[in-house]
Amino acid sequence: MPAWTDQLRFAFQPVVNLSTGSIAALETLARPEPGAVDVLTSARRCPDLDAELAALAVRAAAHQETLLPLHINVFATTVAELPRLTSLGKAVHDIGRRPWEITLDLVGPFTHAPHAALLESVSVLRDEGYRICADGVGDGDLPLRLLGELAPDLVKLDAALCARLDTDRGRQAAVAAMRQLCERVGGLLAIEGVETERQYAAVRDAGVQLAQGHLFAPPARRPATEVYLPRAVRPAVSGPALPYRPPSGPPVTQFLQPAALLPMSASAGAVRSHLIGFPGVSGVLLVDTDGVPVRAIGRDRFLLSLSGRYGHALYADRPALRLADRPRTVGADATAWQVLDVIAEGGRDRTADEVAVVDERGRCIGVVHLADILRALAESRVEEAARLNPLTRLPGSDEVNGEVDRRIAEGRAFALSWLDVDGFKQVNDGAGFAAGDELIRAVGRTLAEVAAGVPASWVGHIGGDDFLVLTEPDGLEPFTAALLDVVWPVGGRPVTLSLATVVCPPGSVPGHRAAAAALAPLKKEAKALPGASWVVGRPGAARTEIRRGATAPGKPPAGPPEGPPAGPESTTQPLLP
Repeated sequence: MPAWTDQLRFAFQPVVNLSTGSIAALETLARPEPGAVDVLTSARRCPDLDAELAALAVRAAAHQETLLPLHINVFATTVAELPRLTSLGKAVHDIGRRPWEITLDLVGPFTHAPHAALLESVSVLRDEGYRICADGVGDGDLPLRLLGELAPDLVKLDAALCARLDTDRGRQAAVAAMRQLCERVGGLLAIEGVETERQYAAVRDAGVQLAQGHLFAPPARRPATEVYLPRAVRPAVSGPALPYRPPSGPPVTQFLQPAALLPMSASAGAVRSHLIGFPGVSGVLLVDTDGVPVRAIGRDRFLLSLSGRYGHALYADRPALRLADRPRTVGADATAWQVLDVIAEGGRDRTADEVAVVDERGRCIGVVHLADILRALAESRVEEAARLNPLTRLPGSDEVNGEVDRRIAEGRAFALSWLDVDGFKQVNDGAGFAAGDELIRAVGRTLAEVAAGVPASWVGHIGGDDFLVLTEPDGLEPFTAALLDVVWPVGGRPVTLSLATVVCPPGSVPGHRAAAAALAPLKKEAKALPGASWVVGRPGAARTEIRRGATAPGKPPAGPPEGPPAGPESTTQPLLP
């Protein structure tokens, strides 16, 4: 062993799951003794030394007798040059760990790492089972293009983004963008540097799922078994977007807990020793040589079997498989609702068992607990209800605006429409507020029913008689047929609706505010037409298309006006596909 290792110590800092309040993993941090050789600086220049440091970090964790997954820091240049990290792999094998219990935190600089070689090496490490984290994002030199190509299992934001996150809109936007990237690539979002309760509230509001910081627990020579969590803030959970859609719920990886894994050959006595040695473990998964769960053992039922008369004598030296059940598993891309479906299919005696979460190769990457899932889904329902209009049970504009921004970021064309009731004040004055409310409910129900059958469509109720509809450019005809081409009788008199649509090709608007601004004059033009009307336009275009509605009496027919146009120009040339 090199002499410099005598001057090197390791500290452990918990990675906290903000949904469950539990420790999800431990990051192992190298800490040279004061006055020692700067090993970390040398490791940046020497990949072999850096790989050896990673191996030492794994071995140091083995002395702590922890079941928690580990986060190990490795320079990106090291991974690009040493695709297999042989010394790390040997250390993982020697201490009885598995690669999928290890997350490699790729640390910059990325500028000097050959990107093609880095991506190839990451692919090799993933095949071996390691999970990949992009570390220090937001204050380093990791290009966005490379970040997207890496498609990391975890994006860890630098502590610099956590400071003033509660007041700085720029930082909030940056964190929101990273959350969207994680959703697209199937990863989780983490942040470092949570030092105060205000920062804790801000990162939860931003949708961050994992966090580190002195507020929870500082790095220490002995891993923390408990962390401090403020009680004032409820867990941040992403709920279903719209009430009429099949419930999706938060991703199951948001509630991931470490799994207790033993080989299939383990005896009942070995399982018993494991359960007694780790009181916090609620069950054990027996896995094959590839880490695929084969059988599951629930703590209470297993210990009860061994505690009975002759139980220990009968089972202690025999394979634990005899006392095990078939495991219940879900994929890493599953949602909380799908976990409930899996639990519901099992017997009542197993409702308290853990559900194993497996990767695309069937390897166990952790477990989820029923209590965490139920609490999160209940809270997501409460949050969802708070966002809904009490009259129609449709969400407000925030949901539609968020989806508009997502489509803009993805470079997708879309059609945003504004629907309202013609002469709604006269409806209330003539037929009464109760009749007006019933009309709004009926329009909201129709919108929801049509949207349920139109792919990629969203609807929202802004308030009063104003609604928003978001579709693909060619997805509006079902809405117009159900809303404009029918009679809406209220108080014995027909009522019509007006629809204004702005069709936004890729790159035509920078965000939802610009789309709404382009929609406003189209609404005014649609309202000026008698009867049911539908006006279509594009951002920045002078021409509009009247798809429903006739020109009002006394107005010139639709067409190019003489001289310079004073406003939008009407035309019969189709603007929709």
